[in-house]
Amino acid sequence: MDSAGRYAPSPSGDLHVGNLRTALLAWMFARATGRRFRLRVEDLDRARSGSAQRQLADLAALGIAWDGDVVVQSDHAVQYAEALETLRERGLVYECFCTRREIAEAASAPHAAPGAYPGTCRNLDDAERAQRRASGRPPALRLRAGVDAFTVHDVLAGDWTGLVDDLVLVRNDGTVAYNFAVVLDDGEMGIDQVVRGDDLLASSPRQAYLATVLGLTPPTYVHVPLVLGPTGDRLAKRDGAVTLRELVAAGHSAADVLGLIADSLGLPGVRSAAGLLAAFDPAGLPRAPWTFSAPVTHPA
Repeated sequence: MDSAGRYAPSPSGDLHVGNLRTALLAWMFARATGRRFRLRVEDLDRARSGSAQRQLADLAALGIAWDGDVVVQSDHAVQYAEALETLRERGLVYECFCTRREIAEAASAPHAAPGAYPGTCRNLDDAERAQRRASGRPPALRLRAGVDAFTVHDVLAGDWTGLVDDLVLVRNDGTVAYNFAVVLDDGEMGIDQVVRGDDLLASSPRQAYLATVLGLTPPTYVHVPLVLGPTGDRLAKRDGAVTLRELVAAGHSAADVLGLIADSLGLPGVRSAAGLLAAFDPAGLPRAPWTFSAPVTHPA
């Protein structure tokens, strides 16, 4: 299978400028390294009617072209179930009855690894599991991890070692957990390059370790700086006109929006995806977050 990069939005609403910037970077990194570029709709958790179609239209409006069909996560229930059963057969899955509050309290205890699941339900015996089932709380399913840390290589951050704990594979409502789904999907799609916001760097060791458990090769990671709003917080809809549709409604073209993103990447004067790719130099990528303020509305 050919190597590929990808962009994988959740269809929970329209993409804002920060999302679009990351999508362009993912597309450029893939194309600049001779990879295919794939799209995946990650709709297991939240999906708004029509959102995925609008997202794809916005990406196309900026000139981002992808290879093959768009992959939809919710179509993969059979693959997820098969992978889960394989892990069960290897003794790598156990039931967890902990509430979020119990996990938070245990994680705040002295000597607890920050952010790590403390393994409360890891070694329950049959009687203890039966007692917890009798309480009526459905269990989540966790991976019985064999390490507590894992090192990944990131093109921008270098080697990065982070926490690995007994991550959730299936939530207690029966929904496949993000970390499990994304690793399986990337493996199925031949994704060997993952470009995304640097707020997700900390989750990469968990995902890379899980990939090795599943017999997959972890991808090359590129975690790019986030886009911030005027207050210095992560860009959000509260910051005004931040989606392509809002900016177009305010009198700005798709080329104008792409030009703003190009400026933020140190490539002034570029107003097309093709031009952006032609001028793209990964070594020159700014390492600091970009603070975005919506441009002045053009008069009608």
